Amino acid sequence: MDLSLSVILFVALAGVIAVAGTYLTRLADQLADCTGFGEALIGGILLGGVTSLSGVVTSVTAAYEGHPALAFSNAVGGIAAQTVFIAIADIFYKPANLEHASASLLNLLQGVLLIVMLGFVVLVMSMPSFTLLRVHPASLCLLIIYIMGTRLVSNAKDKPMWKPAETPETVKDQPEEDHQNLKLTPLLFKFTLLAAVVAVAGYFVAQTGIAIAEQTGLSESFIGALLTAIATSLPELVVSISAVRQGALTLAVSNIIGGNTFDVLFLAFADTAFQDGSLYHQVGNPQLFTIALTILLTSILLLGLLYREKYGIARVGWESALLIFLFIAGYFVLFFM
Repeated sequence: MDLSLSVILFVALAGVIAVAGTYLTRLADQLADCTGFGEALIGGILLGGVTSLSGVVTSVTAAYEGHPALAFSNAVGGIAAQTVFIAIADIFYKPANLEHASASLLNLLQGVLLIVMLGFVVLVMSMPSFTLLRVHPASLCLLIIYIMGTRLVSNAKDKPMWKPAETPETVKDQPEEDHQNLKLTPLLFKFTLLAAVVAVAGYFVAQTGIAIAEQTGLSESFIGALLTAIATSLPELVVSISAVRQGALTLAVSNIIGGNTFDVLFLAFADTAFQDGSLYHQVGNPQLFTIALTILLTSILLLGLLYREKYGIARVGWESALLIFLFIAGYFVLFFM
């Protein structure tokens, strides 16, 4: 593909991912009410995983084809971008600061789990390279951490030991009666179909991303951390904005934070697909910088969720403004690395 065709296809595929994400939002809200699991669990686990399909396909494809920097940067860069998407969704919610109105113990736990998983990846990167059947054992450990952490989050829903203070601006996750009467099977069928569309689009996003990197001379680290990461993260942005407009605030935030924890598993899947040793040891400072930036952004988000400022500048919380500033500044630095 020449550059112009690559760019056209990239934009078109990003549009497909965005449209599919819009419909996934409503279906996820209906599934949350129909099953009784609630917006936090459905958004954090089911919707977060499905909207991440395009990203995981991109990272796995890039790793298999011998582009470890693109695979790694796409995974971690997507987490950074999606964290900033909460700040963007905050702009669309006018009554109060989104982090205040969507207070949830489960969202906080998901955020802590995310930091634990990212910290574990940094630990692995600093250790000597080692593989077993061409896969680093840390990939299996990441999967175990995710499963155990998700189980802890699920258990906290039934037996919470901490609850956020309720204010007039707090929006509770209340099931809608018409959603509870819906049939589960048709909802799951539509959800699965849209998930497949997102996954296929993700594969071709990886191909166009590689082509753009090769023809523009930009580093795969920058292309992965910004271009493909944002393109494959469009479902999360669309879902969060749509959920905010529908009043499903818990779903809006949990989709991002829960999806981010799942996105760390991209590294495990990509390491399995990578043919030349440990993926964690085929990358360098740009990827380490991206992880550090992502941990910083997530920590600021958690501070905002705990402090719960009601109103900020133009009703956007201080943490949202800081997230956007640090993201732009961080990627400006990354461009020159």
